[in-house]
Amino acid sequence: MQEKLRAHIEKIVPLTDEEFAFISAHFTTEVYKKRAWLIQQGERVRHVYFVVSGLLMLVHHDEQGKQHIVSFAMEDWWESDFLAYYTGTHATLSLQCLEDTEVYCLTLEHYQQLCAGLRKMEHFFLQKSTAGHIGSQQRILSFLTANARERYEQLLRRYPALLQRVPKTLLASYLGVSRETLSRIWRSA
Repeated sequence: MQEKLRAHIEKIVPLTDEEFAFISAHFTTEVYKKRAWLIQQGERVRHVYFVVSGLLMLVHHDEQGKQHIVSFAMEDWWESDFLAYYTGTHATLSLQCLEDTEVYCLTLEHYQQLCAGLRKMEHFFLQKSTAGHIGSQQRILSFLTANARERYEQLLRRYPALLQRVPKTLLASYLGVSRETLSRIWRSA
């Protein structure tokens, strides 16, 4: 598992063996079964998660109990309720495994120690954060400017592997359409 974390970081910054030993000492690993919750709304968020294998879904449940899918996270992705993680507040989002999942876990304290102790990691996390902001803005723009078919085609272009791994009902919810609408789009694509 460590080689996956190292390879992921080294896509952005080169590491010596000593630097990676310092980095890996700040992470813990966990294995979760399908349908397990890593974060639940209302709880404190203790970790940001790096997905080694498996698939996660970040959701918000509104006051009427409706589930709103914020994102999916598969291998080489980072996920958490970032607002709650960075501010120490209670989660407004929940994080659930859609498959058996292995993750690296990083507490805020260890995140801060990594950034203070190794400038390369500060640069690494800045790059990951920037990519996440860009992805969020693209998703918001697609909801503001694209129709259902266009949103589906954007998802297909950006994350084709998700279409094979995520149930159609969840994909439909993520795209903001009914299951029937997604089936029509799928058949005509």
